[in-house]
Amino acid sequence: MDQLSYKTLEKQGFKGYLLPEAPERVLQFGEGNFLRAFVDYFFDLANERAGFNGKVVVFQPIRDGRAKELNEQNGLYTVYLRGLQDGGEVVEKRVVSSISRVVNPYEDFAALMKCAADPLIRFVVSNTTEAGIAYDPACALDDAPPASFPGKVARFLYERYRKLGGDKAKGVVFLSCELIDHNGAELKRCVDLYIEQWGLGDGFKKWVDEQNVFCSTMVDRIVTGYPRAEADKLNAENGYLDKNLDTGEIFAIWYIEGPAWLADELPFKKAGLPIVVCDDCRPFKQRKVRILNGVQTTLVLASFLAGNDIMRFALKDKDIQDFGTKTVYREILPTLPYADDFRFTEADLKEYAAVIFDRLHNPFIDHRLLAISLNTTSKWRARVLPSVLAYQQKFGRVPKCMMLGFAAYLEFYRGFRMDEKGLVGRRGNEEYPICDDRAILEFFLAHKDDTPEALADAVCSREDWWGLDLHTVPTFVEETKRQLRLIGEKGMHAAIEDAVRED
Repeated sequence: MDQLSYKTLEKQGFKGYLLPEAPERVLQFGEGNFLRAFVDYFFDLANERAGFNGKVVVFQPIRDGRAKELNEQNGLYTVYLRGLQDGGEVVEKRVVSSISRVVNPYEDFAALMKCAADPLIRFVVSNTTEAGIAYDPACALDDAPPASFPGKVARFLYERYRKLGGDKAKGVVFLSCELIDHNGAELKRCVDLYIEQWGLGDGFKKWVDEQNVFCSTMVDRIVTGYPRAEADKLNAENGYLDKNLDTGEIFAIWYIEGPAWLADELPFKKAGLPIVVCDDCRPFKQRKVRILNGVQTTLVLASFLAGNDIMRFALKDKDIQDFGTKTVYREILPTLPYADDFRFTEADLKEYAAVIFDRLHNPFIDHRLLAISLNTTSKWRARVLPSVLAYQQKFGRVPKCMMLGFAAYLEFYRGFRMDEKGLVGRRGNEEYPICDDRAILEFFLAHKDDTPEALADAVCSREDWWGLDLHTVPTFVEETKRQLRLIGEKGMHAAIEDAVRED
């Protein structure tokens, strides 16, 4: 079977959209599954629908990556987007042709410097993981390349400034997709530190400040990557070998915090894509974190302890489905403001919530509950606790479903031994891993023999975990103890039934 390439598609008589040649207008740090099924997919549609006429040149942010595999296919790859829409299953397939080439800057740093001097490069996209946007003072100006991602950016900008005429050089727009707060602002902060450390001068600093835009963005699409179990079948259907197959869900939205003119320069709106240029990403992030991430974190450990392993299969249990529905519609949504500064009406939030349940039921995605369980302590504080506190303040009591999520967290973390990977818990006769910061795991191990009451008191007292002593929240600790006793005496299914029962 021939490997995917322009030549292979030509031989097949391929009738879909392709853009073999166009100027490189986008530079991208990261060649992983997410960017290819999200950003590069959107630029491909912008080329087809809105005449963007631009290719993406991709640089590996780390030494080992997929440059060789993608270049063997002329940058081409096939994306499958699958999910539920309007009550039915939807599958979309597209050969994406927006990538021109992939470069490893650890082998060819000169290629990055050549791109810096290219006036047609206008956008720089990145997804270098949450740890990628970090200042490393060990990086030097003459490193080829600097080890850190912000160091590479600072070096790229300085080369552009020098080669394109100093303060007259055309700046670029950064679109940071890393999953950290204020990702664009944090990248700019790190670049500023290198400008100072490397002594690059006030003129360069002024040009960076005035001619370049560092946009914070919020991305939302579940990308499941290479479909290992289905790859042979899909390749046979396509009639070519694609080593870079990528899969994800149908749903997607991208909020870009930037100036209003960016909406015209980036033709995503003209192409009819779910991408919004706005002056503040925070409301959209709050909506996602409080609703989507909040219900996931509430459901996951209770569902696991009730005997489930995959989210969509867990939701086939009516009690667990009711548990999720009540969490969202009766506990989370009433705590969100419907004010102008929040930007959403009650109807907006209900519509968003309905889409979330389609996503959680997606028959093409197996959300493993243990995978979602990683680092639940910090997740619960960020995603659920704000809703619990707001609910208590509004109604004078804590919400039963979200509190069951907290009690399930305590029960799940009640491990019985530590190994080299972390704490180990037990579900019936089956052992499972508990993954979190080592100090948190050691705390739970030290309290493994506590009574429900003692464990609740110990955990709720950890101000360093929660930002406050949870004993100060009326009814919080009492409800935690009640639910822990119920779990211990009657099991998790009984606790779920109790939580969804009408008050």
